[in-house]
Amino acid sequence: MRFARRLRRIGKGLVRQPFVVATFRRLGLYARLTRLNRPIGALLLLWPTLWSLWLANRGHPPARLFFIFIAGVWLTRGAGCAINDFADRHFDGAVPRTRNRPLAQKSLHPWEAWLVAFLLGIPAVFLLTLLPPLDRWLALIGVALTVSYPFLKRWTSLPQPYLGLAFGWGIPMAWVANGRRLDAAVALLFVANILWATVYDTFYAMADRPWDRKVGIRSTAILFGEYDRLIVFVLQVLLLVGLYLLGRNLHLGWVYDTGLAAAGGFALYEQKLAWSRSPEGCFRAFLNNNWFGAAIFAGIILNYSLIR
Repeated sequence: MRFARRLRRIGKGLVRQPFVVATFRRLGLYARLTRLNRPIGALLLLWPTLWSLWLANRGHPPARLFFIFIAGVWLTRGAGCAINDFADRHFDGAVPRTRNRPLAQKSLHPWEAWLVAFLLGIPAVFLLTLLPPLDRWLALIGVALTVSYPFLKRWTSLPQPYLGLAFGWGIPMAWVANGRRLDAAVALLFVANILWATVYDTFYAMADRPWDRKVGIRSTAILFGEYDRLIVFVLQVLLLVGLYLLGRNLHLGWVYDTGLAAAGGFALYEQKLAWSRSPEGCFRAFLNNNWFGAAIFAGIILNYSLIR
């Protein structure tokens, strides 16, 4: 008992050391920089990758690929967030929702964002060595998309479709990793994801629109103006039609269509949330897209599980 009490006293003493306190504080800032406390972005990146993984394997993906792509998604998303915060470090402080980010508060140095992105890239490169050679070439394009996306908001009013390219790059990579050729089915899935990213990131931009106008950030929310809800609704319809056509192409059945119907219900709910265009409602509509992606994935899984 005395030995245990002595160990506890030593442990408490170590934890209170200034160096240890500073180290843990720094790690907390890095966690916020890479959004470990906000998993929604990783989930929106993960769902289309899992769609592709399951469809390419007709419902039976290898466990090895499942874990590789989950790890790859989290690493890529963390690196992308670090680069995004570097690009927006002079703007985030003017937006209430982002003013507490570490770079906006100057709690971290700008070079630390690139260091974190580089360190996250090391295990990501290792994961690539476990995939086919074509995936390694595709990954180079994915890196270019991830690094360039955060800077587009200064030069174009269409960064949201470009985000769809970056967030959907796991689709062709997962398809190729399963030994499938790039064909019409994966192209249709990729285009559907671009539509989906445009939908949810427009809701995201609608939440920040008043402040984005002030600081000069461009977005589809500003471009669409008073027609924002209508255009997003049209995009949602096109998205569901594209996913339905994908199901017909891959001979999926009524279970998959039920998942689409559930996703359609979530899409209508998003319209309701964003109806008043309040920042809170628009941001909730953005978050609700996690359930949209989950509904599609559930339809794919159950289709292969219940229909032989």
